Amino acid sequence: MKKSPKKKVFVAMSGGVDSSVAAALLKKQGYEVTGVFMRNWNQPVETYSKKKSLCWIDEHRDAMRVAIKLGIPLLTFDFEKEYRKLVVNYLFREYKAGRTPNPDIQCNKLIKFPLFWKRAKKMGADFIATGHYVKLVTSNKRQMGKKEKFLSCVTGRLSLFTAKDKTKDQSYFLWTLGQEELKHCLFPMGDYLKSEARQMAKKLGLANAQKKGTSGICFIGEVNLREFLKKKIKEKPGQIITTEGEVIGRHPGVAYFTIGQRHGLGISGPKPYYVAAKDIKNNTLIVAEGENNPALYKKEIELTNVNYINHQPMTNNKRQVMARIRYRQPLAKAILKCRKSSVISCKLVFDKPQKFVASGQSAVFYGKGGELLGGGIIS
Repeated sequence: MKKSPKKKVFVAMSGGVDSSVAAALLKKQGYEVTGVFMRNWNQPVETYSKKKSLCWIDEHRDAMRVAIKLGIPLLTFDFEKEYRKLVVNYLFREYKAGRTPNPDIQCNKLIKFPLFWKRAKKMGADFIATGHYVKLVTSNKRQMGKKEKFLSCVTGRLSLFTAKDKTKDQSYFLWTLGQEELKHCLFPMGDYLKSEARQMAKKLGLANAQKKGTSGICFIGEVNLREFLKKKIKEKPGQIITTEGEVIGRHPGVAYFTIGQRHGLGISGPKPYYVAAKDIKNNTLIVAEGENNPALYKKEIELTNVNYINHQPMTNNKRQVMARIRYRQPLAKAILKCRKSSVISCKLVFDKPQKFVASGQSAVFYGKGGELLGGGIIS
């Protein structure tokens, strides 16, 4: 009897420890693994960053070292043109409009999953995988557990759940995904702690076992955001006023600031000032004094572009959920209300007011057991 051919999985390898261990786990489970390094930004960041080199070169080198150690091929997919158009230009547009976008979520929605899968599929892949800390569960059985084998195919209704490691859970960044995307995805890291990932990497002899995690703009890295935005958004000085209407300073441009920002305002008082609102029309930055100022809190949040991962809820429906308005924020109790007119426009009403609510950011809501129900853009 002929053995059934191995399922092929293309693993997005960033050069970090999580995606490296994900590739190792999949290979151990019997998949035919191919590593893929996505090069989405090929410009030096020295003009707006302390780092004086191309970020992707260092990351690619680390990914190549891991691939050689694991005995798997490593391909490079170049999505720079698409990334600039769909993510970077989006970032500039949103900041110019006075909102605070999340480029990582936009990148996942338009680059990491759809374009990566499209190219991988053409090359014979059955699945794509990433190092995200999140659990993928089907209506039939769990996708992965320490004592389970990986699925040979994904069937049934698919859901995302928070990872075992709550401090590293990345479900917040994946709320835009749906059934079509998830049916060909694998997330091997969902049942592991970050500390366990490092232990596995060390045991495998991977050079990046103790490598620190990355931050900053997706695929670009750590940059001075104001300097980066100045590439496309010119300075437009204006007034800084308090919530009481008193003019207390000047700003170089409303677009360079975000709700809740404290540093870089160039003003001082008995208590620190925080950005409470941005008036784009009048080019005014509104600040509130004191970290517990009521002007910094909101109880009701309007959402647009809402996506439901598992199903479309009934319109005009109220549902008790747990929600967060930023990455790693503790979950808070809320009621999700959907209007009759549209299932993609909803409202979150929190039991307790939430601090630093920024339009353009994502609000994500969860059900029982940490199931990621979906999310939307704060309007």
